Amino acid sequence: MHEQRPAPQLFSKKIVFDGEEIEVFYRKAREPIDPAEGLDLSKEKGLAATAHGFCAKFNQRTYKNEDGILCEQDIPVTLRDGTVIYCDIYRKEGEDNIPVLVSWSAYGKRPGDGMSEWQVMGVPPGTISTMSKFESADPGYWCHQGYAVANVDPRGVGHSQGDICIMGTQDARDGYDFIEWVAKQHWCNGKVGMAGNSFVAMTQIRIAAQQPPSLACIAPWEATCDIFRESIYEGGIPALGFNEFVVASLTGPSLVEDMVANAKAYPFMNKYWEDKIPNFANVKIPVYACASWSHFHLHGAFNSFRKMKSTRKWLRAHREQEWPDASTPANIEDLKRFFDRYLKNIHNGWELTPRYRLEVMDAYDFDYQTYRGEKEFPLARTEYKRFYLDAAKGALALEPVPVKSSVSYDPATEQANFDLAFDEDTEITGYLSLRLWVEADGHDEMDIMVNVQKLDEDGNWLPTSILGEPHPGPWGKMRVSRRALDEKLTTKFEPVQSQLKEEKLAKGQIVPVDIAIVPVSKLYHKGQQLRVQVAGRYIREGWFEPLIWETDNKGRHIIHTGGEYESYLQAPVIPARYKTKSGYTRR
Repeated sequence: MHEQRPAPQLFSKKIVFDGEEIEVFYRKAREPIDPAEGLDLSKEKGLAATAHGFCAKFNQRTYKNEDGILCEQDIPVTLRDGTVIYCDIYRKEGEDNIPVLVSWSAYGKRPGDGMSEWQVMGVPPGTISTMSKFESADPGYWCHQGYAVANVDPRGVGHSQGDICIMGTQDARDGYDFIEWVAKQHWCNGKVGMAGNSFVAMTQIRIAAQQPPSLACIAPWEATCDIFRESIYEGGIPALGFNEFVVASLTGPSLVEDMVANAKAYPFMNKYWEDKIPNFANVKIPVYACASWSHFHLHGAFNSFRKMKSTRKWLRAHREQEWPDASTPANIEDLKRFFDRYLKNIHNGWELTPRYRLEVMDAYDFDYQTYRGEKEFPLARTEYKRFYLDAAKGALALEPVPVKSSVSYDPATEQANFDLAFDEDTEITGYLSLRLWVEADGHDEMDIMVNVQKLDEDGNWLPTSILGEPHPGPWGKMRVSRRALDEKLTTKFEPVQSQLKEEKLAKGQIVPVDIAIVPVSKLYHKGQQLRVQVAGRYIREGWFEPLIWETDNKGRHIIHTGGEYESYLQAPVIPARYKTKSGYTRR
């Protein structure tokens, strides 16, 4: 059960977005916490231990720790409109002419003041120093490699003045101002980079789109970018629970932009939500991005990378959750090579890194290939194949099904499965999509959630592992009343909903829907099966993040297949690059 909090008191301001004045709602930010009152994050569990929104006591000072790292604490920085924000800067004592890595997010700086050591799932205690901001570059490593680290409390966060802006143009302009300020510090070589995961990754792309002259490169690992389509209304289904958790955790002296209240006030795409989408065409500096096949940032991480116009950009796609991935020594050292190249001008051969490096998953924690190099994504050699749903057999067919049939399920307790056994090793890498003909029995709405799974020869589920837990597989979602597509954004491999209007279902009405499914890279061995699982809920047990969708399902869902109701999965099948007559293949 999730604790029910009283509805917060709302405040509003009228703000102009691209020439349109919109009323934006705010709530009071969480009060700053003085650790002297007894806050000890090491005693917390799960997400509460990760220091979302932590605020240390205001304490301007300069000191040196036992590792010889100098910390200048709570340094004031004045933004272009006169607002004062605060940062902590870490650097090795006596070093100058060095680049700086900036961590910019609404999560508070200096959470180490509230704990003896970091408690991050999937990461052994002691791995991350207490100097680190959540999901950010760790001064305990980077300062020993000839870098400074700046942990920033942006506008309204911690003790910084103003109201907290969650992404958007205002936050990006503030980031521009800070980057140009820090680049002029006496110890800096004038080059600034940005690094970090999740929230700390999302802000990088928005700031880079403002094109601050001193920002030399960014490393956005796991970045959701279209916050409306990819998170708050993914597939058109409201997912306010996780965003409520984030907004409620943010700490500051004044107000915080209430994305949950704004999502309720503006449930369709408008200028307010468009302002939170970066201008990808403006991102022209070097980029090193990451995407986990198994985490909810996946869709945005791939789409933002594809859209950025930089000619010097690299993406690494992996199976594991973002926290252990970011702390793995090989990945940290890989990131150092990137930063050394573009922040220190060290000619270390980084340019030979493949544009895309993909882990091709198999099952559990086994990967068929590790970081296979590719030149583009989707892959140029992709063969898009349609696997046709047959409701009568609960199967997928390689050819259109001539006979009409249907299957129904209770969206709250049941699901419909459609299986296909492969007669040879088959790799699926890229974007999937699902065309369904659907009908609502007893309601005017349907919320559909899809997983694409892997089964063994006997029909047993073969999940991949993330933090030691089974992952349900590539996913897609659709609120059927929002089935209209955006013709400009939709491609042959990915349908994109316009999210501009609502079309409720009439009794007996059968409509086609095109459901986007996140990218994947997975090998199915000969005899193994692909399953399309369709339900009215996200089927996943025991996951620690508060992923909650406010579904509107009643009665029964009906899926029509065959004949005029040609329902199918479009799958990106990748042929072997080399194959011998004896059956030996190289992918």
